[in-house]
Amino acid sequence: MEFSAELLVQGASQYFLPLARLSAFMLAAPIFGSRLIATRVRLLLALLVTLLLVPSLPELPKVEGFGLSTLLLVVQQTLIGFVAGFSMQVAFQVVVLGGQFIAMKMGLGFASMNDPSNGVTVTIVSQYYLMLVTLLFVVGDGHLLLLRILAESFYSLPIGSGWVPAALLWDLVATGSWMFGAALLLALPVLTSLMIVNISFGVMGRSAPQMNIFTVGFPITLILGMFLIWFGFTTFLGNYNQFMQEGFGLLRHLLNVS
Repeated sequence: MEFSAELLVQGASQYFLPLARLSAFMLAAPIFGSRLIATRVRLLLALLVTLLLVPSLPELPKVEGFGLSTLLLVVQQTLIGFVAGFSMQVAFQVVVLGGQFIAMKMGLGFASMNDPSNGVTVTIVSQYYLMLVTLLFVVGDGHLLLLRILAESFYSLPIGSGWVPAALLWDLVATGSWMFGAALLLALPVLTSLMIVNISFGVMGRSAPQMNIFTVGFPITLILGMFLIWFGFTTFLGNYNQFMQEGFGLLRHLLNVS
């Protein structure tokens, strides 16, 4: 067999361009983009998925050397992968933001801890919700569904077909308002109940000024908030399913996957 520089470049491009999309996706997507997963492991996983996926992909565009056109294709695939991964991160951040609302109302805003998956500091309630959602996501094979949708995106958005439309990117930006609304919906029962308790303590403070409301109210608010979180688990699964459906719906909309 004879190997030429053109043949090697063409063979490398057949795998390198899909690898750019997959690598960017695994950098931004939940589970795969977690800092708990080493960078080498993510790279090896992206290489393995690329090797398995490329033989079933439609014909890829021919690349002539490593020029400006090749660089634009790499940037294009990287942007598509990053947008796809980030769209699912929005659904995961709903529970983090909802946990922040609950923790601040309970008086646990000071009880923060480092989130090892994202490398940021969040409240302990948010960390608990995030671990629960991650467990449900993995048990429900959500990570496999992510890979399936990304594989289908090579047919709906073939390599070299163009950039992600600007209107779809604006839809991704507008999802931020949905994230705040969904987080408020998740935390609303606890917030409403604790607001009524705080109003009661305010009335007690006015009727009995000699009573130290802060000393009495803080432990009661904390214990009541924990009970409300516990009772809220009866509807948590339904809320989780709704948030994930919205997240996967956004992902399919951005990648034009039916």
